[in-house]
Amino acid sequence: MHVSAPLSRAVASALLLSLLAASGCSWWRKSSKLYSQSPENRPLEVPPELDRTAVTGATAPAAASPVTAAQAQPAAPTAAPAGLGFAVAGSRDEAFDRVDKALAAVQGVTVASRAKLLGAFDVSYEGSSFLVRVSAAESGAQVSAVDPRGLPASGDAPRKLMTQLQAALATP
Repeated sequence: MHVSAPLSRAVASALLLSLLAASGCSWWRKSSKLYSQSPENRPLEVPPELDRTAVTGATAPAAASPVTAAQAQPAAPTAAPAGLGFAVAGSRDEAFDRVDKALAAVQGVTVASRAKLLGAFDVSYEGSSFLVRVSAAESGAQVSAVDPRGLPASGDAPRKLMTQLQAALATP
């Protein structure tokens, strides 16, 4: 009996494909001991830029010395720099409402937005933009001028506005 050439090629191709399928992709697979473990046991991979400690502005640790009871007490919270913040009696929400009225009365102040939940006013005054923040404090509320990053605002405009707000909120 004579088998045709195309039929024998088809059988050979089918046999080769089945052999290849049965072997899987082991020819291309690379084994790694790290990834053969369960995910909980694999080592943590941290990108190089996150693996380094930031040393900008870092100082060397102080030499160990005995700590007295006075030194072990936590430091009292410091007030905002002069002219950039002041304390107000009452709750934070009451102080927020009072600051809102006082800002409306100051000539040249533009309130771009107010967020009572956050206790912040986005204001522009004398060409400077900054936030007036009202936060809860131990003895009432603290009103301060901060830049958008949350750092104390700098410049004459924030100082001037804080002085005017303090005077307006001091009078009942």
